[in-house]
Amino acid sequence: MRGEKNFFRQTVTWMKQFCSEHLGLLIMAGVFLLTASEGLAADPELAAANADKYGFFTLIPPLLAIMLAFITKNVILSLFLGVFSGTFLLELKGFNVISAFANGFIGVTHKILSSLADPWNAGIILQCLAIGALIALVNKMGGTRAIAEALAKKAKTPASSQLVTWFLGLIIFFDDYANSLTVGPIMRPVTDRMRISREKLAFVVDSTAAPIAGIALISTWVGYEMGLIKDGYEIINMQVNAYGVFVSTIPYRFYNIFILIFIVASAIFLREFGPMYKAEVRARKTGKVLADGAKPMISEETHGLEPDQGIRLSVWNAIIPIGTLIFGALFGFYFNGYFGIMGGDNQETILLLKDSPMSFTAIRETFGAADASIVLFQAALFAGIVAMVMGVAQKIFTWEKAVHYWLQGVKSLIITGVILLLAWSLSGVMKELGTAKYLAAVLSDKIPRFLLPSIIFILGSVISFATGTSYGTMGILMPMAIPLAYAIDPNQGYILISVGAVLTGAIFGDHCSPISDTTILSSMGSACDHIDHTKTQMVYAISVAAVAIFFGYIPVGLGLPVIIVLPLGIAATIALVYFVGKPVPNAEDFQEATAE
Repeated sequence: MRGEKNFFRQTVTWMKQFCSEHLGLLIMAGVFLLTASEGLAADPELAAANADKYGFFTLIPPLLAIMLAFITKNVILSLFLGVFSGTFLLELKGFNVISAFANGFIGVTHKILSSLADPWNAGIILQCLAIGALIALVNKMGGTRAIAEALAKKAKTPASSQLVTWFLGLIIFFDDYANSLTVGPIMRPVTDRMRISREKLAFVVDSTAAPIAGIALISTWVGYEMGLIKDGYEIINMQVNAYGVFVSTIPYRFYNIFILIFIVASAIFLREFGPMYKAEVRARKTGKVLADGAKPMISEETHGLEPDQGIRLSVWNAIIPIGTLIFGALFGFYFNGYFGIMGGDNQETILLLKDSPMSFTAIRETFGAADASIVLFQAALFAGIVAMVMGVAQKIFTWEKAVHYWLQGVKSLIITGVILLLAWSLSGVMKELGTAKYLAAVLSDKIPRFLLPSIIFILGSVISFATGTSYGTMGILMPMAIPLAYAIDPNQGYILISVGAVLTGAIFGDHCSPISDTTILSSMGSACDHIDHTKTQMVYAISVAAVAIFFGYIPVGLGLPVIIVLPLGIAATIALVYFVGKPVPNAEDFQEATAE
């Protein structure tokens, strides 16, 4: 134990010294991570030539996108202008600004069109829209609410109420918006009865929204994350199975995992710290689940997708459609990969499928060879049809209304498609400019190997906090982090750590941000004062993020296997709750003290 303390003390001392002596270098590293998008492009000669030609100016598109994201809080506008600045630079010949402006705008449209024309990209966007449509139908049929209400009956104590809320968040894994707007309203009467503060309810709801949707094997996030991963690997001229990489990064999503453990530990031990402790003591002592003067965010508006009054709620209205999506995707992965392999020339794998088609190795190979974008779209589309048939058969809605609700669900995720297209376009511009080639040469031998994942995590956190969007942060960082990680250490495991740092850093910053959509929706669904929710959650989020860095990214960056790091981090998270937190007395204790 003493050796471990000395190790971490030395590490912290070294980091302080490094930061003080190389602050400018760290800033440049951050610039690279926010810029080094596609320099190692499909045409390395063109990328190298442009990197030499434009030099530092290759940083303009990502820097502009980042700065505008901070200033305007508008990721779409920021990404668009980032793309335009790149096409403008490519078209600028001498001082002919007017021509460059016109051709630059045309270049933006070409980048967007080429991104959409890619079959993989189109499949990613379509599956996101189809899953959004499925969620809308399930919500309208009351399936999500039925599951939530059934589990709510198990909540009998403050501890069990929090655990049931946590479990509901895991059940509604497929979408963070659906989670925030469903779990809060269902559990609110239960937690109020148990004298659990609205701040704590909002924290549990928020912490089981994006963190679980971000690592779920099938969700509205998967397509977006896979698209960014595939695009990032293409920068370094590597063709990978994006879904396989996505799954492989899950053990490195330290913040996501630790925040889920934190909730369980807090519920079991009934210990809190910081402003959350004050909120919980207030609720237990006085029964005031809201602070005096609080302005709860309550909205009855759910975009017309809430179940109609009088509908008989049934859990099967969620289990069957979502089960269709899950099993449809699993079967689809197998058969899509199976036919792809059988149509190829890898005789060893073909022989394996013929001899042992259902062996673990065969399943792994078929899943790895599957086109996940197509499979997920097909599964989501079929699951949506199943949901329509169920709703019409139960007379919940007509066929005309079913299509209407399906389209409403599609509309709810159009923003995802827009961000994806612009992120892909920005990557394309930076690929052509040779940004990564330029900065990889400048920085690849300057950043300590073990520190890069932590830097990526922190940068993602800062950007996400300032912009209020994890999606936009991922879109900016992912195509930049992969080339730098590859330049420092081409080992696949090291790149996976960096990818995981991008994805989870974006979620952590989003968690702390008062302008985050999921933070706002969690306050709304829990009927909590938004500022109170933000203040209480921020302390917990920062604490867990510190554990993620010092017991997660630094150790794996130093080469410690994740199979050791993960239990170590989980133990540190539990210890944080138990030793830093203070016990919250039961309401009965206050009543007995008052009686005496």
